[in-house]
Amino acid sequence: MNILIKVIAALSLLIVVGVSALVYSVNSAFHKPLLIGHSQVLTVDSSMYANGIIEDLSERSILRSPLLIKLALKMEPEMSQIKAGTYELKFGMSVRDLFFNLSNGKEMTFMVQLIEGLTWKDWLEQLNSTANLIPSTLTDEQWLALLEPSFEATSMEGMLLPDTYQYTAGSKVEDIVNRAHLALTEFLQTEWQMRELDLPYNTPYEALILASIVEKETGLASERSRIAGVFVNRLRLNMRLQTDPTVIYGMGDKFDGNIRRKDLKQATPYNTYVIKGLPPTPISMMSKLAITATLNPMVTDELYFVSKGDGSHQFSVTLDQHNKAVRKYQLKK
Repeated sequence: MNILIKVIAALSLLIVVGVSALVYSVNSAFHKPLLIGHSQVLTVDSSMYANGIIEDLSERSILRSPLLIKLALKMEPEMSQIKAGTYELKFGMSVRDLFFNLSNGKEMTFMVQLIEGLTWKDWLEQLNSTANLIPSTLTDEQWLALLEPSFEATSMEGMLLPDTYQYTAGSKVEDIVNRAHLALTEFLQTEWQMRELDLPYNTPYEALILASIVEKETGLASERSRIAGVFVNRLRLNMRLQTDPTVIYGMGDKFDGNIRRKDLKQATPYNTYVIKGLPPTPISMMSKLAITATLNPMVTDELYFVSKGDGSHQFSVTLDQHNKAVRKYQLKK
């Protein structure tokens, strides 16, 4: 009887040791890093299952011990409920990290940078050619109907906020555009509430129009508020804005890189050498800095500015001062 007890005890101990060793091996295999030297992309469609992914990665020598990993998923069954998508296999990532991402839908993210100063046409072409984004075929009228702007916009120009936007593979261009429009709307609403009083524009949309002009006139953050102040002064005096970027925008595809005297005289809804006040729509996508500067312009008596050729401008109060600055910085070229 004693011998039988000893045998049973020995067998039990062997079983415990064996199970412990197996659990250790399973746990160890599950926490080992993937066998990759650099990041890779894994695309999972709706027909794929966890075991199939294990076999595929094993055949590609990306993971070891497929049987142990299958056993690990039996011990943590929630991780075998994988979701379709595009995932990143990162250097140093463990097998468990991978299946945690697969089961939680933590897809690989991509980024697209939308830069201020470009037009809606430029941005739409960029978005429609961006990898892993589904292009859009909507017309501008359909875009406006989709976004339903909270102000009286008649164009997609100026309706989006420049920024870097993240997305997952298979996202639609509409997703990015909608997020960029919501970002603009939220920022504009906040800035409009904090604007200076007695500005010569009555609506947020009019402020966007001027902000787009400010954006195109300078790349120096330090000058935006000052340039906005010049335009505010001219609007208050009912002077024409006389800004070249509006002429260029109104010329559309006819612009070949040069503005001629006849172009300044050519009447278009955007030619501020001909029309008084603001053009009918923004002429570009404008940054937060340009919007803030337009709603909080620098207070000066200046009515003119001219490029110095180094990115900065010479500002003047009188026409005589301006003409001298033009001769100094422009005509000498």
